[in-house]
Amino acid sequence: MLNASGAQCKLLGKQDCRSYYPPPQTVKELLKHKRKTNQNIPRSGEPDSVSPGTYMSTFPHAPSWLGHHAGLGPESGSEYFLRMAGCVVPDMIPMDLEEARAEIQNVSLEQLLRGDEDGDTILHIYVAKGLRSLSYAVAERYQQYSQLDAKEHNGKSPLLVAVAANQPQIVYDLMMLGADVNASDKKGQTVLHVAGTYGLCDVLRVFMSLQNQQKFDIEARNYDGLTPLHCAVNAHNAAHTSQMSQPSPESEQRERDTLTCIQLLLQLGASCTSQDIKSNKTVIHLAVQAGNIPLVKFLLDLPHPDLPGLINMKAHGNTALHMAAALPPLASTEYLIQLLLFSGADPSTRNLENEQPAHLVPPGEFSEQIKLLLKRRRVMSSARHQSTSSL
Repeated sequence: MLNASGAQCKLLGKQDCRSYYPPPQTVKELLKHKRKTNQNIPRSGEPDSVSPGTYMSTFPHAPSWLGHHAGLGPESGSEYFLRMAGCVVPDMIPMDLEEARAEIQNVSLEQLLRGDEDGDTILHIYVAKGLRSLSYAVAERYQQYSQLDAKEHNGKSPLLVAVAANQPQIVYDLMMLGADVNASDKKGQTVLHVAGTYGLCDVLRVFMSLQNQQKFDIEARNYDGLTPLHCAVNAHNAAHTSQMSQPSPESEQRERDTLTCIQLLLQLGASCTSQDIKSNKTVIHLAVQAGNIPLVKFLLDLPHPDLPGLINMKAHGNTALHMAAALPPLASTEYLIQLLLFSGADPSTRNLENEQPAHLVPPGEFSEQIKLLLKRRRVMSSARHQSTSSL
């Protein structure tokens, strides 16, 4: 029987296989090792993703929580995101592919599909290790017998493993061979969920380059009721929180990568109005609840047909302004509330407990300022409403 390590050793010649591919060896371990390695690899030559844009004059001092460290200069986030393109995947070296085909041509399909003690097939392992030529040669055989989407023990197809392993070239190959781009694993995660969760912007660029040839379910829900855009926003929130509490090049890069994923998902057609199944939160709710001001600013700067309508959507009765008001009463919270009010948030809206945002402000240094701000805007909003009603 041909196993993964045997085929690898033959193609590597005199190179010892175990030293060339040290443990881990299972797909689960390989993916975990890959993610850890990717976090420590700096990305060069890429533009920054977070765009703070133009901030309101009440905060001219530009504190760190505005996200200037990751800015794009004079460009707005929406202008940058509209220019983002897919990627060009290089061809395989013909000799490498022919050698790989020769290596597996006499192997039976039963052997190729047989899983090891962990349920991983040879294709899943090749894909996880980034062995492009071998992966393609085996995938061709799988395709002949309609087994290209065969799943391993966690329900991942080879394409899902390729995405999770951040192997954009193999992702491209499998898609061109006809892999199902909407297949999901045991958690309901599609390739878009996985890419958004782990900030795999290179993989999403491959999807961008093939979007006219594939029909992605951009609004697919995982078993937590989240769309890929929700997952990407949660990932950016985590990266932003990490960068604010313990700044490091790794967390800064992850913050940039996850926002690039958000931009790409939006360009693929993701909707900011989609609400998660469990709590009815939109991406605006998620970003506001995390106090992620750069992301909130970016999302609000995008073109929306009805920005006030988006901002005032409710999640179990609470608007984004309710959530912002409930944050610790800091200068950053005051700015966030100003940002929402400026964009059309209604301070007179009540939640299921009949509370307005001002009722949720906790005690603290800026509590009175925030309450006054909300009260003043509430009066203005009420006056505008009465004026409109009298016409």
